[in-house]
Amino acid sequence: MAAFLLYNLWIFGHIVYWRNHDPEASAFMNERLAKLQEDDPQAELRQQWVPYGKISANLKRALVAAEDAKFVDHEGFDWNGMEAAFEKNLKKGKIVAGGSTISQQLAKNLFLSGQRTPWRKMEEAIITVMLEGVLDKRRIFEIYLNVIEWGNGVFGAEAAARHYFHTSAARLSAAQAAKLAAMVPNPRFYDLHRNAPGLGKKTRIILRRMNYADYP
Repeated sequence: MAAFLLYNLWIFGHIVYWRNHDPEASAFMNERLAKLQEDDPQAELRQQWVPYGKISANLKRALVAAEDAKFVDHEGFDWNGMEAAFEKNLKKGKIVAGGSTISQQLAKNLFLSGQRTPWRKMEEAIITVMLEGVLDKRRIFEIYLNVIEWGNGVFGAEAAARHYFHTSAARLSAAQAAKLAAMVPNPRFYDLHRNAPGLGKKTRIILRRMNYADYP
């Protein structure tokens, strides 16, 4: 119990620090870098932090539309979305939908491993509560936009914009932003299969939803 409390106090301290300082890396970024360096010891991640105001509104709308339509309203958890995802997974007999909010995804990426265990889900929930309690929605979204994975070794909006479209995160068009948002659930696959039929379909759906998406 003491170790559990100390670990969560350590996490809480980081989150407080990140109110005014940018994270240098996430646990998931470090995990991916270690994996890449198993094959190439010289491998490096592509990531460049950019402030919130220098990221296209198109990308902000696209990600909210694709990942968390109630982001600005909920307190970290979308219970209706989680219930819908559970029913969909039950119907399919396998995990095809996650139901995780942007805040939950950020909690996982910042601190936790990719292993699916009951402990990880519990810790993810605790960290989500901390994030929502300490940071405002704009800061949560800013960090998310800068650490999310978008390809093999590609992290953050700026690196993704340059990797896929040879432009900056600030200049992404609506169509480009929608395509990046469609890649989020499986970015390494779509990095290799950029013209996959399913990706095009998802991009068109996100484009239709973007006008109704609210972001902080």
